[in-house]
Amino acid sequence: MKRTFALAALLAFTAVGAYAAEKGVKGMSQEEMIKTAKSAAPAHISENATVMLPGPDGKLQEAVKGTNEFTCIPDISAQEKPDPICGDKAATDWVLSAINKEERPSNTEPGIAYMGQGGWHWEKDGKVVMDPATPGAKRVKEPPHWMIFWPVSSAESMIPERPTKFGAYVMYEGTPYAHLMIYQDPNDLPKKK
Repeated sequence: MKRTFALAALLAFTAVGAYAAEKGVKGMSQEEMIKTAKSAAPAHISENATVMLPGPDGKLQEAVKGTNEFTCIPDISAQEKPDPICGDKAATDWVLSAINKEERPSNTEPGIAYMGQGGWHWEKDGKVVMDPATPGAKRVKEPPHWMIFWPVSSAESMIPERPTKFGAYVMYEGTPYAHLMIYQDPNDLPKKK
């Protein structure tokens, strides 16, 4: 059962591959994709981040070499509006594990990632589902947020497993890809001094 959930989670994130190149960022120039990717995180982070863009084959390729350990990607769900993500090395390892359809994330320490343009998730019967193709699942727009990519359990942490008015929840509860979502605009976070 857990393997099925993990595979469904991976399907949700594989949009960064060929499908994202066809839909979410389709028609954008390289400069527009770079700007979109960097809009995911606060400027003091994204201005020095590596940027990966879908190449002609749909696979991610480095377009900008960064000087910090963050990597920004212009789109992860291939919806009509791109939902860029920008994360540190551990978060990028997590995202790339999902893209590469690994059974579990490869990061060996907690990672942090930002989605300053918000994102999407799918719900069915009041629960967040990992596979957007789940029959009867409804797409839900998420506000700008940031995430902690490290094993977290709703039952152990008492953090809900779906969005609430309190703005934090565990996405993909019960799977190796469970992670903490915090609905707070990354661009409103205090700047590093």
